[in-house]
Amino acid sequence: MTTIDLNADLGEGMGTDDDLLSVVSSASIACGGHAGDAPTIRHILRTCKARGVRAGAHPGYADPKRFGRFRVVMPLDQLLGQIRSQLFLVRFIADEVGVPLAYVKLHGALANQTAEELAFAVGIFSTIQAMNPKMAVLALDNSQQVRAAKAVGMPLIREAYADRAYTAEGLLVPRNQEGAVLHDTDMVIERCLRLAQKGELVAIDGTVLKSSARSICLHGDTPGAVDLVREVRDALEGEGIEIAAQPPEPPTA
Repeated sequence: MTTIDLNADLGEGMGTDDDLLSVVSSASIACGGHAGDAPTIRHILRTCKARGVRAGAHPGYADPKRFGRFRVVMPLDQLLGQIRSQLFLVRFIADEVGVPLAYVKLHGALANQTAEELAFAVGIFSTIQAMNPKMAVLALDNSQQVRAAKAVGMPLIREAYADRAYTAEGLLVPRNQEGAVLHDTDMVIERCLRLAQKGELVAIDGTVLKSSARSICLHGDTPGAVDLVREVRDALEGEGIEIAAQPPEPPTA
């Protein structure tokens, strides 16, 4: 049976976390950078534990006013300190609740920058690996994130986006461009089915991209996100596709 993971970014103040946790199989939890706080993290982790949802950390630029979606120029050590602080917070609470943190997924501008810049991604992932050598990275497939994860020896979960447009190079279309976010439910469902069944994505210019991603992200802050995720899950299961978290690829020897 074909299996696919559905993940969503949670703890971002949208008020839909509990509903999304009844549908997704992985939860990427904001940990105090772009959004999130200790009580919210604790509640989500407890719900993950109760419902058998895989939990991951979702750090980003510590820039809540702009939701971590703009690149911030700062010394690398300062940025790495922000990431460490966020991971320390979510890991402390996860240990308290008794939930393993299976992966880290970078947020917003930080994710886009690491998808484009290999050396930058290696620096970020090396810091994360030093904190927890067993933690996987949920990485945009075919991007520099994948290459960086392999270079530093991190377990890898390849990800694709259901509700974001792709460039012909396999990166995400910037949010300030028209058509960057997909709102048409039928289009999102078609994309998810094509990825799960054929390993393909279609870029904004019509280019067909090959993808090995087995985790699909649907953004929790998108209007109507809960209904959209439910419809995606129903469509996938209707085609005999199982929704479940997949084990990561082991580090390359």
